[in-house]
Amino acid sequence: MGTTRVIVGLGSCGIAAGAGKIYEKIRAIKDAENLDFRLTRTSCIGMCYREPLVEIIDENGQYLYGEIDESKAVEILNSHIVNGNPVRDYIVYTDLYDTPDRHYFDGQVRIALRNCGMMDPEVIGEYEAREGYAALKKIADENILPPGIIQEVIDSGLRGRGGGGFSTGLKWKFTYDSKSDIKYVICNADEGDPGAFMDRSLLEGDPHSVIEGMIIAARAVGASGGIIYCRAEYPLALKRLRIAIKQAGERGYLGRDILGMKGFDLDITVKEGAGAFVCGEETALIASVEGARGMPGRRPPFPATSGLWKKPTSINNVETFANIPWIMLKGAAEYSRYGTEKSKGTKVFALAGKIRNGGLVEVPMGITIKDIVFKLGGGIPGDKKFKAVQLGGPSGGCIPEYLSGTRVDYDSVNATGAIMGSGGMVVMDESTCMVDIAKFFLDFTRKESCGKCTFCRIGTKRMLEMLERITEGAGREGDIEKLEELAYQIRDNSLCGLGQTAPNPVLTTIRYFRDEYEAHIKMGKCPARVCKKLITYEIDAFKCTGCTVCARKCPVNAITGERKQLHTIDQELCTSCGICYSRCKFDAIILS
Repeated sequence: MGTTRVIVGLGSCGIAAGAGKIYEKIRAIKDAENLDFRLTRTSCIGMCYREPLVEIIDENGQYLYGEIDESKAVEILNSHIVNGNPVRDYIVYTDLYDTPDRHYFDGQVRIALRNCGMMDPEVIGEYEAREGYAALKKIADENILPPGIIQEVIDSGLRGRGGGGFSTGLKWKFTYDSKSDIKYVICNADEGDPGAFMDRSLLEGDPHSVIEGMIIAARAVGASGGIIYCRAEYPLALKRLRIAIKQAGERGYLGRDILGMKGFDLDITVKEGAGAFVCGEETALIASVEGARGMPGRRPPFPATSGLWKKPTSINNVETFANIPWIMLKGAAEYSRYGTEKSKGTKVFALAGKIRNGGLVEVPMGITIKDIVFKLGGGIPGDKKFKAVQLGGPSGGCIPEYLSGTRVDYDSVNATGAIMGSGGMVVMDESTCMVDIAKFFLDFTRKESCGKCTFCRIGTKRMLEMLERITEGAGREGDIEKLEELAYQIRDNSLCGLGQTAPNPVLTTIRYFRDEYEAHIKMGKCPARVCKKLITYEIDAFKCTGCTVCARKCPVNAITGERKQLHTIDQELCTSCGICYSRCKFDAIILS
């Protein structure tokens, strides 16, 4: 077989975009025409905005083709594979010359995502060929003892990438120091915010790096049981995890006396979660694993000393574990040269919202929000004005454009009122209503509250009711102050991180966009023209052509007028549904 490889991105995002059909089309042509190349699959490379993606690697270099359909796939095979002529119009990235999407990768430092989109995640040999399990072998060959592993992780400066940002090495040390014959390591792959997209993509694209990280953690803390807690809504991630665990066991990376390390035994199992956001909190996760309802418990004691089945348990998320093999292989000093003084290494972000290049990026800590949005993310579609980012998932905070120079590190982000979270970054433009955004995120956290704490269970409901009134034009004087008072009560009196951070979207939007709240309450207007009950639709007399489309489409017959004559809208009948605005081809409908 020839050395040319054709690789199709078959992560969840690629499959959703139609990559499965493209893979089958390429395979059918290969077989029918007896073409000489190797066809393989990979997962998400992070460039979700260009899916489906097909990469060709030949003797001349690498060529990544984006937004491919079946007809383009046929054209690429005929031109590139058969005739040796790459189709430049479809290439989104190559290392041979400049391309429109080069900036997307040039600003990244890929450590956690180092293998995603670069190998077949269902073939352990491909992981091993990319230094997979080399870190574990190094520990075995050099007889690096648990204190040495822990110190290396401490020296690297790695902090938990799941939201809290606590030192990973110190957490391991607490578990190591806890006296018990039975200990556990748990991988939290159940986070329910946009950062969960990162978890899913890592598990789909590089499950072995997470497993290797867990094995190293188990060696460090003295654990013999490992659990990956993954939501059941990730069927492809679960499938590839189970394949990887089986392969690791067959290679001797799991089981008894791993790689000759006497007494080091470890089995890893997968526990499917129901997708409850609160189970991203470690004590709620533990309760769920034990078969109880996923509700948080009091701390202390912390899981590091009394966790699963009351045994010492070290819990980290997917991204944290994925960093561990790289750190152990390359060294703490190499890892800590990225980032800032107190936030070392890199961070994966899931870019979503009003941004051109939505997907996954991995950047060094210390990069500015503005650079992520404009250099990697490509800026705002339609040349609209950048307004804010919501950082940290549903319970994160909204950071305004004028603070976009904020560096992405734990202390700087926390100072804005937002949180790092597990890496969700939702970009908003001038058409976004910040009151409506606060309502949207609070509605999510209210629904996901386990109900254990009165402040969280009832307080978020009362806050949501006020926000609903405000966006419907029934806001009252004093509502803003009541929202703030309730938010602080919920934050200060809730048991777990969900309740403590749930008010963040409201507090930060009041802090930075108070004028929008006041416009809703005092003027009965939505500056962004999003809240339907605060929008008035009128017809521009100079632009109306009398085409009658708006009148015919109005569901309540609020628009009248003869053909080729000026039309009018009866404000008493108008329900502000917006159909006339969306259907008018002459921009004759005015929003006020």
